[in-house]
Amino acid sequence: MKERPILFSAPMVRAILDDTKTQTRRVVKPQPERSGDGVLMWGASHRGMRFGVEGMDVPPGVLVRCPYGQAGDQLWVREAFMHEPADYCWEASVSVPCRPAVTNYRADFPNSQPGEGWKPSIHMPRALSRITLEITGVRIQRLQDISETDARAEGVRQMRDDSGCWVGREGPGRFVTPWPTAGEAFCDLWRSINGPDSWTANPWVWAIEFRKIS
Repeated sequence: MKERPILFSAPMVRAILDDTKTQTRRVVKPQPERSGDGVLMWGASHRGMRFGVEGMDVPPGVLVRCPYGQAGDQLWVREAFMHEPADYCWEASVSVPCRPAVTNYRADFPNSQPGEGWKPSIHMPRALSRITLEITGVRIQRLQDISETDARAEGVRQMRDDSGCWVGREGPGRFVTPWPTAGEAFCDLWRSINGPDSWTANPWVWAIEFRKIS
């Protein structure tokens, strides 16, 4: 079992804590290329282990490696945070903490804005991470092949009214754009994170399934 870090935005951290996000998709880098006979070719950096591959012909003997791990491995979540170390007082030549260390997580303050003293998730050390995930499955697929069920597992949520619409992200002032399906809401979420043309590009992605263990 190996352990690796993974970054999530504040809304996605909230979805993980609410147990509504159990999957994540990350772009395969570099993207595989098809040979003249239609077989998908992989660079040496991806070789190492085999797992489920959707809609792909992999050359015989080639083992494909996901950089995020395989089933049974763990991921510790990096998220935006603030940390104040403990203060110490000296009493009888002994250092005694007079104020314990405090860590706050931006996901717990949904009305907060970028900046405001928050450190980016990339700078979070392992010791301050509060969420550990266990990988339960890894697949490769084209981004647009995501199913409606898997889109829901990506953390999009249904509107809290009787419309039946889905929401993928929060806009400025916490306004939301309703979508008729979870797949369209996930498309909106993906574009907000990866850029306006990222969905149209339809890249190969790692589809990583996980469960929260802490």
